[in-house]
Amino acid sequence: MLPGPDINNIISKFKIKGKAISVQPFGSGHINDSFKVVTDAGRNYLLQRINHFVFKDVHGLMDNIANVTRHLKDKLTNIPGSDPGKEVLNLVENNNNGYYIEDDSGNYWRVFHFLNDTKSYDQVVNETQAFEGGKAFGRFQALLSDMDPDLVVDTIPNFHNIEHRLSNFDKAIAADAAKRASSVGEEVEFINRRRESMSRILLLGRAGILPKRIIHNDTKFNNVLLDESDHAQCVIDLDTVMPGYVAYDFGDAVRTTINAAAEDEPHLEKIKLNMPLFTAYANGYLSQTAGFLTDPEVDSLIDGALLLPYMQGVRFLTDYLDGDKYFKIHSPEHNLQRTRAQFCLVNKLEEAEDRLKEIISDIWDTLK
Repeated sequence: MLPGPDINNIISKFKIKGKAISVQPFGSGHINDSFKVVTDAGRNYLLQRINHFVFKDVHGLMDNIANVTRHLKDKLTNIPGSDPGKEVLNLVENNNNGYYIEDDSGNYWRVFHFLNDTKSYDQVVNETQAFEGGKAFGRFQALLSDMDPDLVVDTIPNFHNIEHRLSNFDKAIAADAAKRASSVGEEVEFINRRRESMSRILLLGRAGILPKRIIHNDTKFNNVLLDESDHAQCVIDLDTVMPGYVAYDFGDAVRTTINAAAEDEPHLEKIKLNMPLFTAYANGYLSQTAGFLTDPEVDSLIDGALLLPYMQGVRFLTDYLDGDKYFKIHSPEHNLQRTRAQFCLVNKLEEAEDRLKEIISDIWDTLK
């Protein structure tokens, strides 16, 4: 099925092989609209409408992706057995040799080569998957470790800046737009008690102890494509690739891997740590990053694991106080429920902090 003349017109502005015979909605992403394009030349493509309300600097965003994928392909070309055509997202040029177009309605579009015979999972369910996820994001960071971070712009400024998130939270408390501040005293105390410890990564970075590198910034497991044998093949969703600290990527991956319950689990007793999945992820990650990580970066990884659920909880509570303007909710208390689930996870991670650090240390010692 072809959705209509507008889609056909958009596709015609890119250098695809053959004529589109089918265009179908694809994937479960919440930011961009994606379509799988099948052509009569046997080639498949992924057409995406870029959400320019989230990503306001579309030109900078597309420059980021072009520069990063070019660097990845150049590096992989020199690694025996690698296949840049499968292991990196490949942009399709438009008819003017650029990488995106703007339609008559002010929408922005881009096209990638579709990676056939791949799959993704929304949740990690076994140690093999956890290891492959760690390996994929670790290799991604390793291949980009020698790329100048100044070549990449911030597509979402202050995305993982905890000072910025706490400043927004403070403003939300002061404004109390939804008249909810009086009901979240326990959560406010939880946040305030950890302000200093949760700023550690940022302060170490400012002191020059942690180097700023190009990182992914959205290390959910479903942003790794696996091949038919469940081996990691390609890291996708590069819209948030920005300068940052490696602990951010590690922390967000752990947040979405180690938790045995959902991000918004209402029954907090169900939130438990899956240590075998953590160990497998850490093994996969460090197996790829041992060649470039510094000792302070390795020491910061568990700081990242504590920070990311804390920061996510701060963001959920800020939105709750603002009247639920940012995150989609399914009930009036949904953002508060999410906040409590994330803070419960922080508590669990704090209780296990020494053990988590020991696991990292043991793996690191075998690799040095």
